[in-house]
Amino acid sequence: MRTTLARSPTGRKRLFASRYDRCVSAGEGGSGGSGVSEGSDAPDAVRWVRAAQRGDALAMSRLLDELTPYVGRLCAPIALADGPDAAQEALIAVFQNLRSLREPAALYGWVRRIAVREAIRVARRGARQQPAELAELPAPGSPELAVDVRDVLDRLSPEHRAILMLREVEGLDERTAAEVLEVSAGTAKSRLSRAKAAFRKQWTA
Repeated sequence: MRTTLARSPTGRKRLFASRYDRCVSAGEGGSGGSGVSEGSDAPDAVRWVRAAQRGDALAMSRLLDELTPYVGRLCAPIALADGPDAAQEALIAVFQNLRSLREPAALYGWVRRIAVREAIRVARRGARQQPAELAELPAPGSPELAVDVRDVLDRLSPEHRAILMLREVEGLDERTAAEVLEVSAGTAKSRLSRAKAAFRKQWTA
């Protein structure tokens, strides 16, 4: 008999919330701890994807353990206080659509697109901040960067936080970041410029 994830939205949220909390407690999730990096244990992940697509419950559980810290790391800088909610929503979307993934080796890029999309959606839903205006981002290595930037990020729009995370944290190139955000390369470039400017404006406010 095929075993699947909890069918009800409440059941799925409880499952993913429990797994996310466990990873955070172990120091794996949240905003950039020792989370899973893209491509780690890729052969295992590919096997788990294929088995999970066939309905293997054990493979689903292993895949969930593998992806939870990675998704949490992506969602936290974008959704901020709502990061855990965004991570849960993203994981639910991943497993609901897992059978549509035709190339298991592309798992992490596929998951990243879903996580960023869900983080922006959740951040918009709970947004109370006004988008910042223009300025510049502190230079790499600046002592300013050693200061907690959480308060500054909270004043940026979800879209600005997303492009900063993809380019400055994940290290994606312009084209790949644009694909994740489903915008043109030109839009991604201008959005990054505005995001850096907004960061600097708020930093010096």
